[in-house]
Amino acid sequence: MANQQKSKSLNICLWIAQVILAAMFIMAGVMKTMQPIEELAKSLPWVNEVSYGLVRFIGVSELLGGIGLLLPSLLRIKPVLTPLSALGLVIVMVLAFVYHVVKAEYAALPMNVILAGLALFVAWGRYKKVPVTEK
Repeated sequence: MANQQKSKSLNICLWIAQVILAAMFIMAGVMKTMQPIEELAKSLPWVNEVSYGLVRFIGVSELLGGIGLLLPSLLRIKPVLTPLSALGLVIVMVLAFVYHVVKAEYAALPMNVILAGLALFVAWGRYKKVPVTEK
């Protein structure tokens, strides 16, 4: 009984983390994918330092990763894609962390660490502890 309660609590925590991460990455992805670079540069100055294609690639990666955190588990179609999406977003955050360290933009690092940590939690939880079963 206690083990079942822990599993239910962990499942709820995982869904909360998935929704928060998905919302953040989908919003960031839409912004980086759809917004004109000149407008985007007002809030994200680093976009002027990298290629247009890289900005759009990062946006598409974040957008698809955010969708991948939710849809496979919600629809129960290939739910193994959820932890894989989470791991992909960890990679995006590690690369962002490295970029910000190189550019001495230390104020951005805590958000990279928090998002990577949440994504690792989702990957671990959905792969090992409370996987979503396929239809």
